[in-house]
Amino acid sequence: METQKSKLYFASDFHLGAPNYASSREREAWIVSWLDHIKHDAAELFLMGDIFDFWFEYATAVPKGFIRLQGKLAELSDAGTKIYFFKGNHDMWVFDYFKKEFGMEIINDELLIERHGKKFLLHHGDGLGPGDASYKFLKKIFRSELCQWLFARLHPNLGIGIANYWSSKSRLASYKKEGDITQQYEETFIKSFYKQLKHDYGNFDHLVMGHRHFPTQFKLDEETLYTNLGEWVNYSYYAVFDGIELKLLDWNKHHEK
Repeated sequence: METQKSKLYFASDFHLGAPNYASSREREAWIVSWLDHIKHDAAELFLMGDIFDFWFEYATAVPKGFIRLQGKLAELSDAGTKIYFFKGNHDMWVFDYFKKEFGMEIINDELLIERHGKKFLLHHGDGLGPGDASYKFLKKIFRSELCQWLFARLHPNLGIGIANYWSSKSRLASYKKEGDITQQYEETFIKSFYKQLKHDYGNFDHLVMGHRHFPTQFKLDEETLYTNLGEWVNYSYYAVFDGIELKLLDWNKHHEK
């Protein structure tokens, strides 16, 4: 008897492509094993940014690789799982390829949803909060139609080669964990702009993000639970909502059972 698809799953920051092909392929297989586990009861899957360490869609070409992940996502989509793809700071140049191939809904920034009477504010997390003015400025430039048009003029071998070089210099390329983020630091940072989020979006029960690479879950107040999904280079965390509770789980520990 087929299990009813009723759960919501959330994951972020796979950073496929970093730091090299061999380790990325190993991580991709690990992610596919997780997707294979959830496919029987996943009503909706939220991929919340930086799934790829770099992605750019040319009119007639996309980056090589990641075919096992794409095949598994196609399988989930064909079986009725609704998939959402959030643009992260590493894969902001996703356009319509995944929508055409898998029926994914592409999310540019935030998404506010309500499920089973609970409101969720979902965002990759880049550009939120105080500070980081230089990145916020660059984000506007990189997302501009002019910048995308200019990059598309580069031959894929050159454009993707340049991007892969940048990725090799990223903070995850060395497989190091986020050394400057602790539980206390994360709580202080999120609470610094939590009131502004409530002003902009109203009350919500869950704030779910990626980007900051530190898997954690804590109450912002009596009403709202904050969840950061972490990343899959050093961790393998995901969140699942069963209609009542949102749990942050470790796929490594679950897989060992």
